[in-house]
Amino acid sequence: MRVLVVDGEPRTAALLRRGLAEEGYVVDLAMTGPEAVWRARETAYDLIVLDVLLRGFDGFEVCRRLRAAGCWPPVLVLSARNEVCDRVRGLDAGADDYLAKPFSFAELYARLRALSRRGAHARPPQMAVGDLRLDPATRRVWRAGAELRLSPKEFALLELFLRHPGEVLTRTLILEHVWDFPCDGVSNVVDQYVAYLRRKIDRAGQASHLETVRGAGYRLLIPTPVTSG
Repeated sequence: MRVLVVDGEPRTAALLRRGLAEEGYVVDLAMTGPEAVWRARETAYDLIVLDVLLRGFDGFEVCRRLRAAGCWPPVLVLSARNEVCDRVRGLDAGADDYLAKPFSFAELYARLRALSRRGAHARPPQMAVGDLRLDPATRRVWRAGAELRLSPKEFALLELFLRHPGEVLTRTLILEHVWDFPCDGVSNVVDQYVAYLRRKIDRAGQASHLETVRGAGYRLLIPTPVTSG
């Protein structure tokens, strides 16, 4: 998942970036209010972690401007101030959650997992296509009731497909949301990991869940219900 971290303090921003990257997120940074608004409107982020104290204008104003522009990724506001009035300001500005500094990374991860299930609209606690099921909160995956063991990148790749079932996802889009580098026209890392994922989620003698769309990318197929008669 691709996350925008907005924090005007370089050391804190770097700490957040490192911690989230270790958890499997792809992280971009913004240091000022105007930069945060520009980045969030130019890139489809899955989550935004937003500090209140910023140059240009504060995090509350960032959130207001994004919502006014129709930009609706889940926003977690961070602040060293824990007064009720500040929490209310953040939520009234359009934020989805509020976490006071100092915080533990375990709590930050848990809140981000909860927000990722919600998305721009309400989402079910688990995602499923056919007999393939994924739980973002516990980071577990099952196929026909049997649990699968996936690497962090394989999990992130499958989660992206499950968020867009039936849609063709280009290699560039997959790289932007699962890896932290752009498509260079040469890298075959997406193809390699799709192959790894296929070997783990597909069942012998059955068609693959993941379809290669020649010249375009990949698509997670939605099984056609079997009807009797």
